[in-house]
Amino acid sequence: MHLSPDQHIFWQHGVFKLNTTIVTTWGLMLVMVVGSWLVTRRLSQSVKIPRWQNMLEILLTGINKQIEAVGLAKPEKYVSFLGTLFLFIALSNLATVLPGYEPPTGSLSTTAALAICVFVAVPAFGIMAQGLGGYLKTYLKPTVLMLPFNLISELTRTLALAVRLFGNIMSGTMMLVILLSIAPLIVPIFIIALGLLTGMVQAYIFGVLATVFIAAATRAHEEQP
Repeated sequence: MHLSPDQHIFWQHGVFKLNTTIVTTWGLMLVMVVGSWLVTRRLSQSVKIPRWQNMLEILLTGINKQIEAVGLAKPEKYVSFLGTLFLFIALSNLATVLPGYEPPTGSLSTTAALAICVFVAVPAFGIMAQGLGGYLKTYLKPTVLMLPFNLISELTRTLALAVRLFGNIMSGTMMLVILLSIAPLIVPIFIIALGLLTGMVQAYIFGVLATVFIAAATRAHEEQP
């Protein structure tokens, strides 16, 4: 087992590499796209609905309520982005039960890409809610002197998102590698179970932090009468 999925390279030509991170990331995206199509292709409005549709509605309702609880008054505007982030990280970590699977979130490149998505989405949602001028004014509050600090905070919180998720997933992988060499039969089972719980917690934390950042960028507009 590799400490990072980037270390396992399937194909390389010059600077171009096809490693485990890329393969598993695109594989997970394919599973999510196909799975969403299969679940939503025959939606029913009757009293008796299919089991998968029931699960989807429960999941969607839970995500909407969590987004609204954080501070976004209209969660349906943000659920496609925030829900996809949460589901990708959760599925990436839950799939660790598969033999030979290494989560792409164990690579700093993947967690950095997810953090950059949040970095781009925050001003995008903020501009849609307040307009370009209204959003840029938030960097000058409460005084003009706060401009450099507000700009630095945008970069540091993006870095913190990437490093936090990467560090927690990587630490679980390292613990599993060490325990496999010491007690390869019993102990890793408990570590894998703990890793599944940790993975879900990390997906939740990442989703909530992304929601908080977006809420901070849009709340000034939503609170106006």
